[in-house]
Amino acid sequence: MTGAEVVGSAQDALFVVVKISAPLMIIGTLVGVLVSLLQALTQIQEQTLIYVPKIVATFVTLLIALPFMAQVSHQQFLRVITRIVAP
Repeated sequence: MTGAEVVGSAQDALFVVVKISAPLMIIGTLVGVLVSLLQALTQIQEQTLIYVPKIVATFVTLLIALPFMAQVSHQQFLRVITRIVAP
């Protein structure tokens, strides 16, 4: 493998990590902002209030996005195997 191929493989792997983690990170961030906004509007300053909605939203998002995550991961696996087998 040349240096360019190694860099290309690393870039591809990092992009796959971003694609797989993006749905969970986006939903977690949005729920956190909404709960913080709700806390600011109602003046409820309970610090533990944010955890339960974030955990539930993340779990539901994981259940919904799991087929997409598995497909992206499988495609990456096939690309890596192809690069290993190719002379």
